Amino acid sequence: MRSAEFDREFVLRAAMKAFMHKGFNKTSMQDLKSATGLHPGSIYCAFDNKKGLLLAAIEQYNKDSSACFSAFFDKAASPLAGLIDYLNYIVEQCISCEPEASCLLQKALNELAEQDNDVQKLVSEQLNRWQSGLEAVIALAQKQGEISGERDAKCRARSLVMSIYGLRTYGYTHPEADDLRALAKQVLKDISV
Repeated sequence: MRSAEFDREFVLRAAMKAFMHKGFNKTSMQDLKSATGLHPGSIYCAFDNKKGLLLAAIEQYNKDSSACFSAFFDKAASPLAGLIDYLNYIVEQCISCEPEASCLLQKALNELAEQDNDVQKLVSEQLNRWQSGLEAVIALAQKQGEISGERDAKCRARSLVMSIYGLRTYGYTHPEADDLRALAKQVLKDISV
């Protein structure tokens, strides 16, 4: 069998956008063909089926998201400054209402996690890595005196993950931008005390 000849990252990012726009169940093979430029036969050859493409797209999303997450803290003046910038970035994504700015993990979790163990496992693994990353940043901010050390960093990280998912979900209701920004400030205040 001939090996697939295409830019895998391009295809996976295009599939991500299609899945973020319509969700897994409503994204047709024609949508994926339009998004990726690959014919259904090539998709099946490279990824076995639509679910295989989704799983590969989630893996690429995880890789891209992890790099984006790290960049906020690598360039930040302090851990708290990185958290502020990161949360502001998420708020701006919510304000944009662009499907590409939504969270593929959240979409997949809401749509498929109860029905599909592979999706649930992949999403849970990434959420645990993300939470661990936030925990490390919060612990460092505590160590540097930017955030009170009275509460456990792990608990604060869980709370932050839950709050970010809440902000993203609330963003689907198209609230005023200032409302989202005010909520984000409250989230930061809640994890800082």
